[in-house]
Amino acid sequence: MKEKITEHSIRLFEEKGFSETSIQDIVDSMGVTKGTFYYYFSSKEELLMDIHLRYIDELLSRQEQIMTDGQLSCKGKLFEIVYMLISSIKTKRSSAKIFFRELHNLSGDRLAQIVSKRDQFRFNVEHLVTEGMDKREFRGDLNAAIVTFGILGAANWSYHWFNPSGSYSDREVAGIFVDMILKGVELHR
Repeated sequence: MKEKITEHSIRLFEEKGFSETSIQDIVDSMGVTKGTFYYYFSSKEELLMDIHLRYIDELLSRQEQIMTDGQLSCKGKLFEIVYMLISSIKTKRSSAKIFFRELHNLSGDRLAQIVSKRDQFRFNVEHLVTEGMDKREFRGDLNAAIVTFGILGAANWSYHWFNPSGSYSDREVAGIFVDMILKGVELHR
């Protein structure tokens, strides 16, 4: 039942927004009572926190697997991370939208916990960029922090426009992104 409440809430939060969705809206969409909701969640904010944790914890876990894969070069790891972010849109588009759009509705320690996890994901990518520079896989004159923001901005924003059923697969889009990141768009003659 907790999973069902979460699924219905994600759909409603995506459609109406967190602030505009009431607990009554959630239980009405499921045909249950508020008591059912409160059995699993003490508040709507706790539910939002649960949605945020599920999303970021899964990404961090998958990122850790990529980062520790000794068979991959820095370029390979960068591709896999970008691919992971874009491919997650197939199953996690709504959660991604809620993660980025509704973060400001978390307060205090909850907000700090999610921001810390989000920052850890970013720092891991920045470390990868720096490592790639040190290993001469990437240009040595890059600003690793700014490059990281660019990579994550492009990949994370794709939930707005990427259509998993469209002309390009998630793997093809990831390849285009990583090629653009690594080679730029300037014509070299």
